[in-house]
Amino acid sequence: MPPAGDAGRGCDPFFVSGMKEIYRSERSEAMADIYKDVMYDYCAILIISILIITTILRRMVKGKVNRSFMEVLVVAWLAVLFDVWARYLDNLGVQQMVTKYAVHMGYLVLSSFAMPFYIAYVVSMTDTWHLFKAKRFLTFLSLLPVFAITAMIVVSPATKWIFYINAECEYIRGRYFSLIYVCTVIYVIYGLIYLGIFRKMFRRRYLVPLGIVFAAAIANAVIRFFYPTAVVEMLCMAIGLMFISLMLQRPEERLDMITGLDKMTAYMDDMRHAFRTRKPIHIIMVNITNYASLRELLGYGKCMQVMAGISEYMMRLDKEKKSKAAMYYLGQGKFRYVLEDTLSGHAPDIAEEINRTLKSCFVINQMLVNFIANICIADCPEDVSDVDTLMAFGDTLQTLPVTGNIMVASELMKQLHFDMMHDMDTIIESALSNKRFEVYYQPIYSVKEKKFHSAEALIRLKDEKYGFISPEVFIPVAEKSGAIHKIGDFVLEQVCAFIASDEYKKLGMSYIEVNLSVVQCMQPKLANHIMEILTRYGVRPEQLNLEITETAASISQQALEDNIKDLTNMGMKFSLDDFGTGYSNMQRIVKLPFDIIKLDRTFTELYDNPKLGIVLTNAINMIKAMKMKIVVEGVETEEMLKLFSELECEYIQGYYFSKPVPREEFVKFIQASS
Repeated sequence: MPPAGDAGRGCDPFFVSGMKEIYRSERSEAMADIYKDVMYDYCAILIISILIITTILRRMVKGKVNRSFMEVLVVAWLAVLFDVWARYLDNLGVQQMVTKYAVHMGYLVLSSFAMPFYIAYVVSMTDTWHLFKAKRFLTFLSLLPVFAITAMIVVSPATKWIFYINAECEYIRGRYFSLIYVCTVIYVIYGLIYLGIFRKMFRRRYLVPLGIVFAAAIANAVIRFFYPTAVVEMLCMAIGLMFISLMLQRPEERLDMITGLDKMTAYMDDMRHAFRTRKPIHIIMVNITNYASLRELLGYGKCMQVMAGISEYMMRLDKEKKSKAAMYYLGQGKFRYVLEDTLSGHAPDIAEEINRTLKSCFVINQMLVNFIANICIADCPEDVSDVDTLMAFGDTLQTLPVTGNIMVASELMKQLHFDMMHDMDTIIESALSNKRFEVYYQPIYSVKEKKFHSAEALIRLKDEKYGFISPEVFIPVAEKSGAIHKIGDFVLEQVCAFIASDEYKKLGMSYIEVNLSVVQCMQPKLANHIMEILTRYGVRPEQLNLEITETAASISQQALEDNIKDLTNMGMKFSLDDFGTGYSNMQRIVKLPFDIIKLDRTFTELYDNPKLGIVLTNAINMIKAMKMKIVVEGVETEEMLKLFSELECEYIQGYYFSKPVPREEFVKFIQASS
C-alpha cells in the first residue's frame, strides 16, 4: 500500500484544484494566442470587404483591368473567410472531419491562387494576354506551380502531403506543407521579373504600389518563419490590395463620369500598350460629325445626356453581342469600340448595327434630331501602328464627308496618304537637310499699269518617295513640330537673295510677297530677326511684302499684334491673305496696318450668280472705303479679268497669267511679257 501521506496527496482536493487552475490558465493562454491569430484575419476581411464595396460604388467593375482587380479581391476575401471558418472549427474542437477537410482545403487552395490572380491583374494592366496565348508552353509553365500545389492539397486526405485531420479531429500540417510557401515565392519572383521586363509600359508611380503586394508576400514569409503562430498572410495581402486601390484603381484617371466609358487618356494608354506588344485588335471608330451643331442646338447639359445615352446603347449592344469590348468616349462626339482579334468577325456586324441605330431620328426636347456619323473599322497594327497616327486619323474622320456607309481604314488611309503623313516630320527634316525645298513665284498683274507689278513667293516640296507634296499638307505639320521657323527662314533668304540679284533688278518689280504662318507671327523678336536677314542681303523693307491669313489675323495674341506693328514701323508692308474664308473678327482686322487685301479664289466663283455678285461688289466697296488695295486671287479666264478690272480691283493673280513657277522660269516669263 502506498504511504498514507502519498495517498492523501493524491486525493488532496487542494492539489486537484491547483492542477485544474494551471490547466485552465495554460489553455486560456493557448486560446488567447489562437484568437489573436484570428484577429489578423478579422482585420483582413474587414479591409477587403471595404475594398470590394468601394470598388463597386466607384463603378470600377467594367473593363479587363477592373474585372481582374475585382477577381483578386473576391479570391482574397473567400480565402480569408475560409481561414476564419477553419480556425473557428479548430478552436471549438468540432468533431466533423469531412467539414474540417473541406474548409481547410478551401482555404489552402484559395490562398495559393491569390498570388497568381494578382499577377493576372498586373498582366491585364499591360494588356499582354495575347503573348501568353501565342506561347502556350509559357502559359503552361506559368500555371504549373499553382496547379501542382492544388493537386497535392486535393489528394492530401489520402496522402497527408500538405495537411491532414488526425483521429482527434485536429488539423496537422503535412511534410510538404512548406511547398505552399515555395509556390508563393515562385510567383513573387515571376511577378517581379514581369514588372522589370514591362516596366516601360507602366507609369512610374504605378511600380511602387504594384510592388507592395509582392513585398507584403515576402514580409509574410519572414514573419511566419520567426513567428509560426502569427497568421498574417491574408492581412499582408489585404494591406497590399488597399495600396493598389488607393493609388492605382482611381476612376477619375480612366472613367468619363458622364458617359461611364473610359476616356481619351485611357484609350491612348491602352492603344500604346497594344501597339508596343503588336496585339491584334479591331477598332470601330464612331465620330458624330454634327456634334458641334447638336451642342449648340441642345445646350451642353442636354448634349452630354445624349452622349451618355449613346454610351448606354453601346454597352447594351456589347452585352447582347457578348463581345466584351473595351469602349471609350474621347469627347466631341467621338466613340471607340475595341474588339479582340478573336472577335474580328463581329466588327462589321456591330458597326452596321451602330450605324443603323444612329441613322434613326430621335425626339429630344420635342425636336426630331438625327446623328450624322462617320464610322470606320481599323485593323491594328496592320492599318495603324502607333498612337499618334491613330489619333490623327480619328480627328480626320471628323472632317470627312459623310457617306452613310461603313468605311475601312486601310482603303481610307490610302486615299488620304496617311503613310506620308506618318513620315511627314522626317520628310521635312530631310528636305531641309538635302535642299529639297524650292521657292516658286506667281506673278501679280497691275490693272492700272498694264504690267506685272509684283509676285508671290510660294514654297514647294518634292520628296523622292512621294513626289510633290502640297504646302497645305506639310505646313500644318511643320507648325506643330516647330520646323516652320526653318522653312520660313529658307523662303525669306531665297527671296532676299533673288531681290538682291541683278536679274531681279532688270524686271522692274515693286516687291515680292512672302507668307508668314501663325506660328511665325508669334515668334519672339520676329521683327529684329527679319530685318537682320534683309540687312544681310541689302534688301530694303519696301521691297518685301508680308502676307498673313485672315485666320491668323483674327487670333487674339499680343505677340502677333506687336510683331506686325514693329515691322510696320520699320517700313514693312502687310497683306491680308485669303480674305472671306475665315471666321474673322473684323474689328481686330481693321485695327491692324494692312495695305492690301487679297480676295480668296472663292470670290471669283461668285461673278455669275446675281445675288452673290452683290456680296462681291459690296465687299470690294467696303475694302476701298478703308483705303486698302485689292488683289484678286484665282483668276483663270479673260471674263474674270474683265469683271474685276471693271470693279476697279488694282491687282490680279491667277492661272490666267501664270501658275507658280521656279525662279528661272519666272524671270523668263516676266522678260517675255515686258
